[in-house]
Amino acid sequence: MKIWVDADACPKVIKEILFRASTRTKIPVTLVANQWLHVPQYPLIKMVQVPDGPDIADDKIVELCSAHDLVITADIPLAVRIVEKGAIALDPRGTLYDSNNIGQISDMRDFMTTLRNDGIETGGPKNFNQRDRENFANMLDKLLTNRAHS
Repeated sequence: MKIWVDADACPKVIKEILFRASTRTKIPVTLVANQWLHVPQYPLIKMVQVPDGPDIADDKIVELCSAHDLVITADIPLAVRIVEKGAIALDPRGTLYDSNNIGQISDMRDFMTTLRNDGIETGGPKNFNQRDRENFANMLDKLLTNRAHS
């Protein structure tokens, strides 16, 4: 298992949790972004910088990830693509995207996009908070524990 991070919009606190998890579990973590990001000097933590442009980081993550990898992203279209490859995704708020739920989540995203395009105010995402951080940390720990026991 490797962990891939859609890093441009990933909160700093989530990246820090991932860095600690990599050090503890020896699982490689690679951040993919269109801007250079500082990462700790640890051999299993890497940074891949891609050119600026729509979906270039997403395309690189899809290219590099394999079945059974974990991708950290809030991007539903990216989650759909990696689940199709046999990987799973984890949202920075702790929501797991896998083959059991990605179709429904994607359909809801498309429905909300249609409403917004029709001029209906749907509201945006709430601010990232402590509970989101805890939900993410708990789900990540659960996934890594399950991996260690399988």
